[in-house]
Parts: sequence; C-alpha cells; structure tokens
Amino acid sequence: MTLAAAHVDTGDTAWLLAATALVLLMTPGLALFYGGMVRTKSVLNMLMMSFVSIALVTVVWLAAGYSLAFGDDVLGGLIGGLGHSGMSGIGPGSVHGSVPTLLFATFQLTFAIITAALISGAVADRTKFSAWLVFVPVWALLVYVPVAHWVWGPGGWIADRLGALDFAGGMPVEITSGASGLALCLVLGPRLGFRKDAMRPHNLPMVVLGAGLLWFGWFGFNAGSALGANGLAAAAFLNTLAAGCTGLLGWLFVEQRRDGHPTTLGAASGAVAGLVAITPSCGTVSLLGALVVGLAAGVVCSYAVSWKFRLNYDDSLDVVGVHLVGGVIGTLLIGLFAERAMTGGAEGLFYGGGLVALGRQSLAVAVVGAYAFAVTYGLGKVIDRVLGFRAGEEQEHTGLDLTVHAETAYDHGVLGHGAPVGHSLVAAQQDPTRKVESQA
Repeated sequence: MTLAAAHVDTGDTAWLLAATALVLLMTPGLALFYGGMVRTKSVLNMLMMSFVSIALVTVVWLAAGYSLAFGDDVLGGLIGGLGHSGMSGIGPGSVHGSVPTLLFATFQLTFAIITAALISGAVADRTKFSAWLVFVPVWALLVYVPVAHWVWGPGGWIADRLGALDFAGGMPVEITSGASGLALCLVLGPRLGFRKDAMRPHNLPMVVLGAGLLWFGWFGFNAGSALGANGLAAAAFLNTLAAGCTGLLGWLFVEQRRDGHPTTLGAASGAVAGLVAITPSCGTVSLLGALVVGLAAGVVCSYAVSWKFRLNYDDSLDVVGVHLVGGVIGTLLIGLFAERAMTGGAEGLFYGGGLVALGRQSLAVAVVGAYAFAVTYGLGKVIDRVLGFRAGEEQEHTGLDLTVHAETAYDHGVLGHGAPVGHSLVAAQQDPTRKVESQA
C-alpha cells in the first residue's frame, strides 16, 4: 500500500467504500463467532468486548493512530509523525492513490478494530471489563500502529528496507493478535476448571453464522487491499475463497483421521484458519499457491489448537492456534509461492527466487511476533498491577454476563417496578426466597 498523488477514480472509490463496510461487519461477525464458542454465562461479555473495541479503537485511530501509522516516517522506519493527528490536513479533496484519503484512513481503521477484538478470544471468561477498556486503546497505539507502519506505512522498515511482503495483514493483524493473545493468556492465567471441566461451545449455529459473516467480510479485507477495482482485487478475491475452502477441508480431514468424525466447529475453525493464512499472501501467490496455503493452515492449525493442553496456557477460543499459527504459515509461504505475475517483481523459492525471500519473511515474522508478545505482556502486567486484569473468582464462577453486565444471555426486558432482569436475578441469588417473574 503506497502513497501517490493521483485523481480520484470513482470505480476504485465505490469498491473501497463497499470493502470498508465489509471489513467493519467482520467485528460483529467475530462477536457472534466468539459468543457461540463460550459457555452461556459469558456470551454477552464476549459480544461486549468486540463491540466496545469498535468505539475505543476508532477514537484513538482518529486522534493519533492513523497519523502514526501512515504519516511520514520520523524514526528510521519505526513510526510515522503526528502531522495528521485528529485527521489534521486531510479533507474531502485529499487523495491517496486513486481514492479519497478519508476513505483510505477509514478502511485501515476497520483493520485496527478487528485486530484488537481478536485478542479477546484468548482470554474469554475471565477478563475484567474495566481493564479491557484500558487495554484496547493503549494496545492499539503501542502494538498495532507501529507494526502497521513497519509493513504498510511510508518508509516502514519491513516493506521499504527489509523487503518482506504482506498484502492484507498477516503481520499487523494475525501475528500481532495471536502473539498478544498468548501474552495475555500468561498474564491472566487459566480459567477455573481448565483441563478439568468441559468447556464446550454453547451455540454452534451461532458459531457458523459468525464464521459465515467473517468469510463474507474477508473479501473486503483481502480484495479491498488492492485499493482498486482491478485484476489484483479479483485475484485476491478468488484466492480468499479458495484458501477458505481448502482450510475447511484440511481441518475436517484431520478430525476424521484423528478422531473418527468431522465436526461443525472444525468446519468453521478450518475455514477461518485458511482465511487467516491467505490474508498476507492473497495478492502475492497464484490460485495454486492459495489452495496450498489454505490446506496447510487447515491441517497445521487443527493440531496447533491442542498445544495449549500440552504447554498449559489457556487460549480460550484458540486465537494462538488459529491466528498466530495461521498468520505465520501464510506469511512464510510467501517466501515459497510468491509469483512475479502477482508481485510485479519478487519471487518465492519455488519460482526461482532462491532463499532470499523466505529469509526476509522469516525475519519479519520473528520480529513482529516478538515485539507484539513483549509489549503486550508488559502492558498486561502494568494493568494487572494497577487495576487488576482478571475478574474475581466469584464473578468467573457465576458468569460475567450476570456479575459484570447485570444480565444473562437470554433474559432481557424490564420486570416490575422498573428493575432490569439482571438486577432481579442478582437479588434472587442473594435472597433465595424472593420470587423472580418474567414479563411477556
């Protein structure tokens, strides 16, 4: 994604407007995906963690995030300047490539939003909501924004100096969210009953609906990153569809061979794994490469989600196993499958490019993963010391929907005397003799 002075193209602008809306829809889709995967007592908490991320990230992005990520470089490829803080100097007539700069900034904002929301899945069921409200905007500025500048910003060291490739967000989105999720898992510790109690998804139709919305939005995520209505967008669109399909099939194949039966959750997870892996490579590999990338992610991620039991970290909804591992796979395979016809120059090992491209991709992955993990771990420790990051044991046992948000997943409305259902349920818990009636 490069900055160049040009006139506004109405076709490119129309497509990017649609793509921006598609990517924004991914966060409510993620909320449903995560909400269906948790137990009933934490459904609304998961929805809240995703939805509040929309508001929090938007505010910090407009205030300083966009300027730091996509402003002119000021620290040798590490960060942009503050010249566009508060979107200063950017108006309806400002142009980025062939689209309005305001639209480009909004498109990039939707990437930042879902990246922060993704992390919530790693620490589901046990995160203090007030701490999450502090974590999200600070994390966006300290982790997402610098990495976005490294990969996509003018003068960013990964793109301009190292020469590593990332078309739509394998490093800024997938690897940062996965590595950060792992860091928070270690800060908060495992859920009560981890490795002892059954913690099955409470609503698989909801999971599949969420996965479908994610897949739908992913076309805007990947094809929209071409920033134009052109052949590259079409190739990225088809590669996204293909990789999601082979990811789904690869995961089901592993389940059938390992467990004797394919599962609905496996189908949804496999599709997401394929989509995660193709994100960095959808604009750099051919259709054959996309099929291989998706299949590799579906197979490897289906095994990776079980690592948490061997290594004893509680990644509640498999953010590490799917997003970190899938992001690494997709980013590294660029070094093998990149084609000149897609990249305009760079080639992977299998197309005559030698080991140079693979080395660049490997270094970029290692630095981004280490940076995201280290900064998130430090930030999590600070918040935990100052505010407490983990919900109390009683809150976790009872469920965050009731104890934090004063409502359960399926009780809504107002009872007699204007008391919300959640408050009446709390009172009933405190006084078992109190009768709680529901309104039609």
